[in-house]
Amino acid sequence: MKDFKKSVVYQIYPKSFKDSNGDGFGDLKGVIEKLDYLKELGIDYIWLTPFYISPQRDNGYDIEDYYNVDCRYGTMEDFELLVKESKSRNIDIILDMVFNHTSTGHEWFKKALAGEKKYKDYYIFRKGKKDIPITNWKSKFGGNAWEYVEALDEYYLHLFDVTQADLNWDNKELREEIYDVVNFWIKKGVKGFRLDVINLISKPSTFEDDNIGDGRRFYTDGHKIHEYLKELNENTFGKYDDIITVGEMSSTSIENCIKYSNPYEKELSMVFNFHHLKVDYKDGEKWSLMDFDFKKLKNIFNNWQRGMIDGNGWNALFWCNHDQPRVNSRFGDVKKFHKESSTMLATAIHLMNGTPYIYQGEEFGMTNPEFNTIEEYRDVESINYYNILKSKGVDEENIMNILKSKSRDNSRTPVQWDDSKNAGFTTGTPWIYAPENYKKINAKNSLNNKESIFYYYKKLISIRKVENTIAYGDFRMLLQNHKQVYAYERKLNDESIIIVNNFYDKECTINLKEEIDFDGKKVELLISNYKCNYDKFENIKLKPYESFAIKLK
Repeated sequence: MKDFKKSVVYQIYPKSFKDSNGDGFGDLKGVIEKLDYLKELGIDYIWLTPFYISPQRDNGYDIEDYYNVDCRYGTMEDFELLVKESKSRNIDIILDMVFNHTSTGHEWFKKALAGEKKYKDYYIFRKGKKDIPITNWKSKFGGNAWEYVEALDEYYLHLFDVTQADLNWDNKELREEIYDVVNFWIKKGVKGFRLDVINLISKPSTFEDDNIGDGRRFYTDGHKIHEYLKELNENTFGKYDDIITVGEMSSTSIENCIKYSNPYEKELSMVFNFHHLKVDYKDGEKWSLMDFDFKKLKNIFNNWQRGMIDGNGWNALFWCNHDQPRVNSRFGDVKKFHKESSTMLATAIHLMNGTPYIYQGEEFGMTNPEFNTIEEYRDVESINYYNILKSKGVDEENIMNILKSKSRDNSRTPVQWDDSKNAGFTTGTPWIYAPENYKKINAKNSLNNKESIFYYYKKLISIRKVENTIAYGDFRMLLQNHKQVYAYERKLNDESIIIVNNFYDKECTINLKEEIDFDGKKVELLISNYKCNYDKFENIKLKPYESFAIKLK
């Protein structure tokens, strides 16, 4: 049985991973084609984002049928073959499950609109007057979170797109439908589940306006959330020792995440939180531009590392996913220090306490595409906010710069496999185009160079498997007030590992002797993104984006 504390998960967004049939759309057979590549990288699990039947209004997170594969991705036979072929390479499959909402095209919602009481109770409908929504809550994709249905003279709640109707978890029948879905996929050989915005499923018993925010304080980490997760665990994945779970937690707290992931609570294995990825949100607003707040980033990491360790919780560690811009474009310098900043950021996240997640293409340094026109974007959120910003009088150039930095499409461009047409992703016309840098930045080039970003990631993965201190050790932040360096110590018994990361393109000096006792210790270099000797511990001169880890015994 795999130990998830020593494991690494690789996220695949199938639509953009590999197209096997030339229709411009990635598919399950494309994933099978690349399993040997993933085995070479050394990952333990593949997390697949949704491939179920969907109108694709929100790229598959609007599910129309939980039980069947959308024909754009292939067939159930393809999925079963993927599970089998992955298993033969000691890789297991984690599925993405969206249980906060369904597509309005789902059979349940269609029956609800037809007036069937059973299915109306699967969703959150409320009586109200036309043009006066139930509350002033904002949808995550813009606009009000309530949609009026003329035929019913009622509103339904949609925290996301208008075509994504929120489910009513207070309804026991609905919860039992959800358990059936999870158990169906467990029988198919699935060994893990990633639960989309799962901490939003518990809604308040009464709905009221939010006069100080967008409504999220009323439904985030709701009053019955832990009860519902315990029940989900008990009726599905909790019956098995070899299934892992990760919850995507929106706007959450350390206290709740300890409960979600502490094994004694019997809820989930680990949690994603996003606080560290809001340090470049001006006044908390995503659709804005500002340099990231490094001091804030360090404090967030420190608080979550210490808090989760002290509470016996478990972090999912990540920079990138299908909803986030590429981290090297975001916090690094892909023009002058592409390799250095990409590997530094990897070191910083991988050697902390938690299970690391790699997002497709991250392992060889894919970047934001920097599209120049709105026509190149496909993401519903990005297009909505383009129009919202335009209506507020923001000029075109500023809007495009914001999208270049913040759009979810920054991570959804095709994986750059090689320097052939369309980056080797498809022989057809891709659903979204690859960045122009694919001829230089691609998997083939990275595999052919033993000093590449790919092999650096491979080494980080192997360190976690070999070094118990990384998997199980304590955490202590070092050089807390340094304005350029994020450094920390991982300690287990009499062994410690020191990790140092220069987050900037300027050289700087550090003194580790101020905080670490090196006397009589044997020093071993585990990894570094520069060729340097780390044999002195005061007045160490760090190069731009320099990163290293040393073991002391």
